[in-house]
Amino acid sequence: MRKLIAPLVILGFASVAAAAGPDFIVCKSTYALCTTAPCVPIPGKKDVVSCQCNVERNYSAGLKPCEEKKTAQGMRLRSRYHPIESYAQCSNSRPWGWCLDAPCTMDKNDPAHASCACKIVSNQGNYVIVNANGQYDASSCTTGVYSSATITELDQVTDYLKSHDTPLKPVPIKVTKEN
Repeated sequence: MRKLIAPLVILGFASVAAAAGPDFIVCKSTYALCTTAPCVPIPGKKDVVSCQCNVERNYSAGLKPCEEKKTAQGMRLRSRYHPIESYAQCSNSRPWGWCLDAPCTMDKNDPAHASCACKIVSNQGNYVIVNANGQYDASSCTTGVYSSATITELDQVTDYLKSHDTPLKPVPIKVTKEN
């Protein structure tokens, strides 16, 4: 009986651990990658910023299904997550743009870029800043408004990709702590 209980207890803990984060949707599509995107206020909208993101075609993760739709304004797509190699960990109350699953419009004149309407947030706990060149300094956590996520949110998607059989695999992440 004791031999049967131990595996059940372990399975119970594994179920609780797997249920800790959201279920992400991994798919291959054209999407906006906002990981390093600078953001600017949108006149008349105090809770939303416009982030200038790169357009990619690959596997990505999000909480909503992949979406590509041609409209009169241009190709509509979503901002989605793709694994990162490094980030600066920031702990201040500076605002940043939450872009995961945000609606985006591809630039008609430059299809490698899209403008995404991201929710502006602050005081969410420690968050990440990803620089395109992977180099971080004292100003990484204090200058400008960028697309970001909390450390917890990044850990959730990374853990999901590690624990599920998907074609999108996480990579080792180098962390630089804020000075």
